[in-house]
Amino acid sequence: MSDLKITLRRGLAGKRKDQIEVAASLGLCKANQTKIHPNNAATQGKIKKISHLVTVEEV
Repeated sequence: MSDLKITLRRGLAGKRKDQIEVAASLGLCKANQTKIHPNNAATQGKIKKISHLVTVEEV
């Protein structure tokens, strides 16, 4: 399994509470912030929830 590099491309101001919580669970709270997470089902589900706010690269 590889890792995923997840970058928050848009700010969270004005977004729904559940989207803000998902971003926080990924460790993303500011625009252009990047974190690396394992590529598993839980991470994929979180990415799907906020796919319009993030970009994902395989590391």
